[in-house]
Amino acid sequence: MQPRTNYAQSGDLNIAYQVLGDGPIDLVFIPSWFSHIELYWQNPYVERILKHLSSFSRVITFDQRGTGLSDPVPLSALPTLEERIDDIRAVMDAIGSERAAILGGTYSGPLACFFAALYPDRTSALVLFNAMARLLYADDYRHGLARDDLEDYLEATHRDWGRPEGLRRSSFVRSADVRRRLPRMDPQLQEFMTLYQRMSISPGAAVAIQRMNFETDVRDILPVIRVPTLVLHMRDNPNVVAEHGRYLADHIPGAKYVELEGSNPLWWYEGTEAAYDEIEEFLTGERRPPEPDRVLATVLFTDLVSSTERAAALGDRRWRDVVEGHDATSRRHVERYRGKIVRSTGDGMLATFDGPARAVHCAVAVRDAIRNLGLEVRAGLHTGEIELMEDDLSGIAVHIGARVSAIARPGEVLVSRTVKDLVAGSGLAFEDRGPHKLKGVPDEWDLYAVVA
Repeated sequence: MQPRTNYAQSGDLNIAYQVLGDGPIDLVFIPSWFSHIELYWQNPYVERILKHLSSFSRVITFDQRGTGLSDPVPLSALPTLEERIDDIRAVMDAIGSERAAILGGTYSGPLACFFAALYPDRTSALVLFNAMARLLYADDYRHGLARDDLEDYLEATHRDWGRPEGLRRSSFVRSADVRRRLPRMDPQLQEFMTLYQRMSISPGAAVAIQRMNFETDVRDILPVIRVPTLVLHMRDNPNVVAEHGRYLADHIPGAKYVELEGSNPLWWYEGTEAAYDEIEEFLTGERRPPEPDRVLATVLFTDLVSSTERAAALGDRRWRDVVEGHDATSRRHVERYRGKIVRSTGDGMLATFDGPARAVHCAVAVRDAIRNLGLEVRAGLHTGEIELMEDDLSGIAVHIGARVSAIARPGEVLVSRTVKDLVAGSGLAFEDRGPHKLKGVPDEWDLYAVVA
């Protein structure tokens, strides 16, 4: 369940915040320079990280003033570091948090450092992930960004804010090699992220706040920080290079530095799981045992209709030929739509896809191709978190997909509401089949049939 959004009073402004978890540690998660805390929960990657953090702490997160659900601010009076620190204190006061660990990443790193230096009595620990003390180049800070590159980046930000072009040009580094190392998002995730940008902040405000962030420099306060500090950095981060993290660790007394394998500059996307394991161990003194690999995927189950009766009528040999024709046809279409067959079920299959729209198109293509062989197939699809095992899958999402397939009528491609909602705008059309109880699965599930 998405936590409730509340408001804290910071001077004349209202700061939107959420609290999740009830662990013994308070953890203030400072968002990046723009955010929308309610849209967090529509991004499965962000949701997974916040749930991880809230499994061992009480997580406090908020929208910084001027972004998301917090009060707007005029471009002529952008918030200073001091004012943004006041917002953190206001949120902590609103929920009765006397002392908390402070987590800042990339652009929120300087803010986290400043808070820890000013209020050590309210800071139990400081965690910095892919952060920096300063981003621009200086004679005594040579791994910073050149000012000409900054101007080009800000111009592109204003032009492409909230558009797919802006996501593809998300690096402020010109090097083509660096851009190739940026993570590639699924088209549907790209669509969501463009919405997230537009709902969080306007293009003009984005440029103004980014320019302010690029001018911030907290190097002089680093030696003053006297709280336990963990500095995490992705070794091949193409935006904020690892030298930034090493500088922080070298200049904050007693800081622990952990350099992680990977190149992802985003705090929430794939490849950052190890960072949150490090955070948990640093704050609790314990590291949880490794869990089965979990990923978000769309599962597709297909099942030949009346297979037992057909097998009896045709005999073993002819039925085996029919099943082999079914398997070859299914495999061809799964490969075409970039899926992976996990296993054959004898008279059907289980396949996974990294995009729900491709999964639906594949199911329709398999259904039509099998029909041309004189057979009928039913199909069911669901999108959710699955556990990867050696040669199989498990998890509630797999059970839901199997139950949806079992309910489908002959020749029908049936999907859960999750799939239907994720493929909005894809051109696929659905017919409401109403709510259903799925055996062994809590609650009722709205199901929809794909129509031509």
